Amino acid sequence: MKSFTVFFCFIPFLLVSSLQFVAVLAAAAPAESNGVYIVYTGAAASSSTCFPSHHIMSSSSMERWKDRVIHKYTNGFSGFAAQLTKAEAESIAERPEVVSVFPESVHQLHTTHSWNFLKDLSQVKSAPRFTSKSRASSFGEDTIIGVFDTGIWPEAKSFNDVGMGPIPKRWKGKCIQGRDFKPFSCNRKLIGARNYIKNGNFTSPRDRDGHGSHVAAIAAGRRVGGASYHGLATGIAQGGSPNSRIAVYRVCDDQYCPDPIAIGSFHATEKGILVIASAGNGGDVNIPYSVHNVAPWILTVGATTMDRFFESDVVLGGNKSVQGAGIHLGRLQKTPVYPLITGLSAKINSFVFDEHARACYSTALDANKIKGKIVLCESGNERDSAQGALETIRGMGGIGVIYADYFSKLVDPISDSTPLVAINWQDSPRITSYINSSRNPVATILPTEVVSQYKPAPSVASFSGKGPIYGNDYLIKPDVAAPGVDIISAWPSNDTDKAFNILSGTSVATPHVSGIAALVKSRYPSWSPSAIKSAIMTTAIQSDNVNKPIKNEVGNPATPYQFGAGEVTMFDPLRPGLVYETEIADYLLFLCNWGYNSSTIKLISSYLPANFSCPTNSSKKELMSNINYPSIVIIQSADQKYQTVKRTVTNVGDEESVYTVSVEVYEQLEVTVNPTELKFTKSTNKLTYEVTFKYTDASFVDEEFTHGSITWSNDNKYRVRIPFIVRKYPSLL
Repeated sequence: MKSFTVFFCFIPFLLVSSLQFVAVLAAAAPAESNGVYIVYTGAAASSSTCFPSHHIMSSSSMERWKDRVIHKYTNGFSGFAAQLTKAEAESIAERPEVVSVFPESVHQLHTTHSWNFLKDLSQVKSAPRFTSKSRASSFGEDTIIGVFDTGIWPEAKSFNDVGMGPIPKRWKGKCIQGRDFKPFSCNRKLIGARNYIKNGNFTSPRDRDGHGSHVAAIAAGRRVGGASYHGLATGIAQGGSPNSRIAVYRVCDDQYCPDPIAIGSFHATEKGILVIASAGNGGDVNIPYSVHNVAPWILTVGATTMDRFFESDVVLGGNKSVQGAGIHLGRLQKTPVYPLITGLSAKINSFVFDEHARACYSTALDANKIKGKIVLCESGNERDSAQGALETIRGMGGIGVIYADYFSKLVDPISDSTPLVAINWQDSPRITSYINSSRNPVATILPTEVVSQYKPAPSVASFSGKGPIYGNDYLIKPDVAAPGVDIISAWPSNDTDKAFNILSGTSVATPHVSGIAALVKSRYPSWSPSAIKSAIMTTAIQSDNVNKPIKNEVGNPATPYQFGAGEVTMFDPLRPGLVYETEIADYLLFLCNWGYNSSTIKLISSYLPANFSCPTNSSKKELMSNINYPSIVIIQSADQKYQTVKRTVTNVGDEESVYTVSVEVYEQLEVTVNPTELKFTKSTNKLTYEVTFKYTDASFVDEEFTHGSITWSNDNKYRVRIPFIVRKYPSLL
């Protein structure tokens, strides 16, 4: 059986290779005149050849700095990382055997009920029954999920191996000893662990941060009863693919990770490894061009809310109640007896800006006015934060914080014994009016309660990275969205009361998709990464649990730039009907059309035909719309009124089947599909169709783009949907 690993990453463009990860940069602190540069020389060489970076390293001109090499890359790709001056890096970049040289950067980590929520969203409500040859019913047994993050806490119950069979013989990885981590820390569940962080004294796969353990358990954690966050949301914790094996690679530390290049994940794709990565957490206030991990061979995941709400209400004098959201352990009295003020009324002097006092900046408040009181803090811009306000008020002796922000209730703030609750922005005037009209305004903050089956859900998280892609309008990213708000999962602790924690972020949405991918691969071992990706994308949904369009953070229907093809479901990808297979050749043409020349691409790809060359018309970037991807982007051309693209689908459902097409368009846009019917037989399992987009200026009204979808259906058994976007003009090319 062909070996397979699902890898998911949490930083932009994390590099992955085959079953063993061999090339992660250490985030060493650069000297004043030096920095860490990555020298990329292309695909990994075969055992019979000498890889190009060896020639560079052997050059006499390089002897003077060879002791500054941090790491050599030989498996997934070729190259090395070294401490270099800018001039040295520029000199190396001129060498013909070098594809690129770029400075290392660092990126912040994008940081269980969610699986039940995804099951409820699925049209298929339980795992389909398959033949005895299938392993899908075992929830991912013998698929391997590679976790590139902050390491792992092997003692967590989520990673026990009770009842699991022998480790697959094809596995060639190792469990490397490190500080507080022995080889026997691994088991039949955790089958591999390596450390690639080489700065500092802590060289171990052990997770000191918690993020790596948290996401590994979301994807593949075993069933653990009695899981909760300090008694809240008690239930059973289990990953989406609980019988999958886990291989852990510690490549991040202290909330930061080195940022290698996207092309490394291309090498993984060539080797049959699906790379799944987070869309980033820079999408606050509906910021476009904030999506990360945008290569077409990566499955990019945004974050959404789910139907669980942590409610903590504010009670004012006269028993007037304001709904709030927050996860805290505060135990104030339930009757409103505590003095209540606004941040503005605690302004330290007349020289302080009013907006700084309203937002509870530490430099703007008088601690004597804060002590012993509950304080209403009002956010003025995206730089303000609930946690920052809490630290200020708590530090000044305040006993609670009410935080008003336009998006605050979309992500429940977390605090300890000092209550912190978020309220809707429109509720803030109610509280200020009460304060201003009362001689002795008082309030209390009630304990957190868990509200199940909250509606509407899901909605796109405010922080989730959003498209379009900066500099590339011809691809929709993110590809899909998954639960990424208030996710409870394993946490490093020897105290059973602290064995689980709550995190939010696109990086906790990503392992949900990894768990689903492992289930699909277990059912269909021969499927390519793009087939699995297609199955997940084309079965995604666009409606919430009240059968309305999924909304973004401002309450408008989400667009493909905000959640891609939609919200993933748990079991529907196991029966997609049709898949869009994107071949390596498609990706190479994508690179051609984006400006790479044939010589550079020959260095990048390990499986390039000897006679490969970029098409002569590759300067037309709109040809990128024709890669066989499960979404479509068309750019309106000044000299054209219509454009046509092609897509090819592979039948993976019933051999003898007929699919009919339907088109959903949101504006005055004419979309024609030819043919309108696809007939598959035992001898014909691949068919191609064309889509023609006709548009005028009226097609866009006042928007930069319009969007819709194309769906192929088979007697209501299969529904294969892809989104499309037609842009008014290239925005940032």
